[in-house]
Amino acid sequence: MPRVRGSSQTRRRRKKILKQAKGHRAGRHSLFKQANESVMHALQYAYEHRRDRKGDFRRLWIARINAAARLNGLSYSTLMSGLKRAQVEIDRKVLADLAVRDEGAFTALAETARTALAG
Repeated sequence: MPRVRGSSQTRRRRKKILKQAKGHRAGRHSLFKQANESVMHALQYAYEHRRDRKGDFRRLWIARINAAARLNGLSYSTLMSGLKRAQVEIDRKVLADLAVRDEGAFTALAETARTALAG
C-alpha cells in the first residue's frame, strides 16, 4: 500500500488556525504551535465569557434599579418584594431601562410597590 502524505489537509488546518490567530502578539500569530495554543485558549475564554455576560448584565440592571429605588425612598429588595405582592410581572431588564429612560413610569411602579407593602 502506498504511503499517504496529508500535506494539503495539514496545510489547510494550519492556515485555518493561523487565520484565527490574527491580532495575537509575537509568535502567537505566526508560529503554528504557539498560535494553536493561543487560539484554543481564546476560544475557551470566549465560551466562558459568553455565559458570564448574562450575570454581568443582571448585576448592572440590579445596580440601576437599586439606585432609582433609593431615589424613591425604597431599597432594591423592598421594591422587588412590593412589585411581587402587587403582582406586577416586569423583568429586571425592563425595570432598569425604565429607571434610566423614564423616571415617571419608574416612580409610578415604586408607588405601586409601596402601596402593596403597606396594604
